[in-house]
Formats: sequence, C-alpha cells, structure tokens
Amino acid sequence: MADEDIIQILLVDDHPMMRRGLRDLLAMEDDMQPIGEAGSGQEALELVTRLEPDLILMDLNMPGMDGLETLKRLRDQQVDARIIMFTVSDDHEHVLEALRNGADGYLLKDMDAEHLVEQIRLAARGKLALSPELNLVLAEAIRGRSKTTTQIKASSLTKREKDVLRHIAKGLSNKMIARKLEITEGTVKVHVKRLLNKLGMRSRTEAAVWVVENNLA
Repeated sequence: MADEDIIQILLVDDHPMMRRGLRDLLAMEDDMQPIGEAGSGQEALELVTRLEPDLILMDLNMPGMDGLETLKRLRDQQVDARIIMFTVSDDHEHVLEALRNGADGYLLKDMDAEHLVEQIRLAARGKLALSPELNLVLAEAIRGRSKTTTQIKASSLTKREKDVLRHIAKGLSNKMIARKLEITEGTVKVHVKRLLNKLGMRSRTEAAVWVVENNLA
C-alpha cells in the first residue's frame, strides 16, 4: 500500500488504557497508522504541529483544556486534519457545538471496534463520521449551516481553489491532491487554508458538503 493511502492518526485521550486499546486496534489495519498520542489538549496542540496527522481521534472530556476547546484552537490555527470527537457524551449540545466548530465526526465510545474503524475510514474520505443515534442532531446542524453557506458564491473562488475543493470533496489527502494537480503538498496546504478562510468554514468536511450543495463536484 502506498504511503499516501495510509491514514496517519493522532490519538488524544487522558486515559492511557484507552489510548493503548485504540493504538493496538488501529495498528492492526493495513491502511491506518497511529503516529502519536496526547494525554491532554495542550499536548495535542504541540504534537499536531510536529506530526501533521491526517486524522485526530479526540476525547471530549479531558481535565484542563477539554476536547471542544482543543478543537476550536486547532481550527483557529488552521489545522486541516480530519478531527473526530470520540466520547461517552451523547449530549446534543456537545454534538452541535463540535460540528459547528469544525469537527468531522462525533462517535460514541460504546460503539463496536469494527464500526469505529469503518467510521474512521469514512472521515478520511471526507465524509462525516457519526454514531447512528445522532443522525437527528446532524439534521439540525445542517439546517443551521445552510443559512450561512448558501450566501457564499462560487464565483468568489479561483479556478485552482475550485480544483482543490473538488478533490477535497472526493476525500483525497493533501499528498494525493498535490499529485493530481502536479503541485507541491505545501502549495496544496496553502490553498486549503485560504479557501476555508474565504468560505468561512472550519473543516474539510464542511467544505466537501458545500461543494455538493453548490454543484461543483
């Protein structure tokens, strides 16, 4: 399997046993590679800059800086990795706040291992990873988002930004987009950050949904 097809994952949870279980589970998959672990939100912020993971699987309830605050800071720093909240909390306000602040998924810790792996693959392909029982909450989040995103015109984007967006909608990583467009990965990262800023969005998943809604795919 080519390196660009392997999902590099950062695990963020304040419980060492949970991190170990997740690491062992994901390491068994040919297309997944746990590349780091953080026991706190602050540690996660530091590791993301150094490791540049494709996906972050993060607990919600952590002492000090919790998962939601960490999520906000990561998006404020324009980290474009997929971020999945992985928690015991099914509180609808937590779900909505996570999605509104750029989470690419919200999964409950009581799900079985096989389903967790499937959802991580979905998120890596640019889809929303969500525990089935939270679908109604998702519908509410989409209604709230559409009021703002429909005001954004596709004409404000450059041709290159549209090209990058289409590939994001297909779930391609920055490495794969760079290969498709024959530009450097660093250039792709710059385009992604700029177009997310221009669209007023906080995640690749939100941008991918917008592409479909505006018939740009």
